[in-house]
Amino acid sequence: MLSACLEFLGMGLCLLGSLLVMVACGLPMWKVTAFIDMNIVVAQTTWDGLWMSCVVQSTGQMQCKMHDSVLALSQDLQTARALTVIAAVLGVAGLVLTIAGAQCTNCIKTESVKAKVVNAGGVVYIISGLLVLIPLCWMANNIIVDFYNPDVSSSKKREIGAAIYIGWAATALLLLGGTLLCCSCPQGGKSAYPINYAPTKTISANGHFDKRHYV
Repeated sequence: MLSACLEFLGMGLCLLGSLLVMVACGLPMWKVTAFIDMNIVVAQTTWDGLWMSCVVQSTGQMQCKMHDSVLALSQDLQTARALTVIAAVLGVAGLVLTIAGAQCTNCIKTESVKAKVVNAGGVVYIISGLLVLIPLCWMANNIIVDFYNPDVSSSKKREIGAAIYIGWAATALLLLGGTLLCCSCPQGGKSAYPINYAPTKTISANGHFDKRHYV
């Protein structure tokens, strides 16, 4: 029963982490305008994302523009694009594996094979979390370095956006959930839901049930 609880908890955490990866991938708030001047009243705020850049006016109006060319992007944005998409695809693949090998499904009959499939799903989720973590830390490091670089003008300095924090939360959920899935398999590949069958009553030679089965 404990293994089944760990399996359900791990699947829930990994599913939530995969959804957050997709949300972080689509949000344009990876880099946001840094307010470091004396005058805090600004006319517009700039958001830079993996797929588009947005300008939010002080009146509340927002205009977004898709990136014209992939090759024109910085190296960290190109890497973040590729790795986050791969991580999202791995999240879907991990979900298929864990559902196929879950103890509450009958997709696979052999218990030992089901345990190996769930382990494989947990490993896939862990890899997905690591792939997301790489571009997040790389981009956050570049933002911090540029922020404290005196050679970079104030108008080009950026701060860490909400999408990066969402990505870090997704990474933590994927790593934790994948670890739980790897540890959720019952000992010796036995099912967490044992089935106990009652002994079959034998019939004596005269056609009656054996009296030994009666109390």
